[in-house]
Amino acid sequence: MKVLVTVKEVAEVEDDFEIADLDVDSRYVEYDLNEWDEYAVETAVQLAEAADEDVEVVSATIGPERSEETIRMALAKGVDRAVRVWDEDVEAAEFLDVASKVRLFEAVVAEEDPDIVLTGVQAHDTGFGATGVALADAIGYEWGAVVNALDTEGVLDDGVARVHRELEGGVEELTEIDLPAVLTIQTGINEPRYASLRGIRQAQSKEIAAKTLADLGLDHGAVASELFLTDMYEPETVSDATYFDGDADEQAAKLATALRERGVGAE
Repeated sequence: MKVLVTVKEVAEVEDDFEIADLDVDSRYVEYDLNEWDEYAVETAVQLAEAADEDVEVVSATIGPERSEETIRMALAKGVDRAVRVWDEDVEAAEFLDVASKVRLFEAVVAEEDPDIVLTGVQAHDTGFGATGVALADAIGYEWGAVVNALDTEGVLDDGVARVHRELEGGVEELTEIDLPAVLTIQTGINEPRYASLRGIRQAQSKEIAAKTLADLGLDHGAVASELFLTDMYEPETVSDATYFDGDADEQAAKLATALRERGVGAE
């Protein structure tokens, strides 16, 4: 059995930064594994640990060679091997929209033929929250979005994923989803493990297969995007915030005074 988990390296920007052209100056950027993907990785590893048979966990990412350092953190936590998609055409793409990412992941799924695909609900940088469900539609898998609980016992044995889904207004849905399926994983579904020293050492020898578009049977048209970056700037502050010091009573009194001065409240 096989679990494919998509992961993404995202930029962590310092509080004070400078903009260079259409990006944040690299001096103010560090990179890390997307928060939602950490929970997806933990879910994948837990599925493998709970299964009665051998389960291979494979991670897939779209990113430059630099991202391998981040990917190895997933390998250190129990992922067996990784696939990294990148080449000159991907690098030259100005902005990868959801459709572009789905085309690349669809090709990876065709090669790997997983029984279940796990993604994070969204990415910390773009926040689209659409890649997982769009991928399920493209590959013809069943899907469950915003999964915040999963019965890992027997999921891969009887071919059914029993999940809790987070819906609007705090409502939760309990449902069964036939495999193969794509599940988008919400934060809080589990407690992502720390990579052990032994795991970190083992991760150095695990495979990260670098794939080009040609390797996946694609061409430059696969990364053609309908989204373009036209400008990047820091938004101007439209108003100043007033902070009231003191205990709760003092803050309430100051707030009431400020509201009265602005004509808010009873006569």
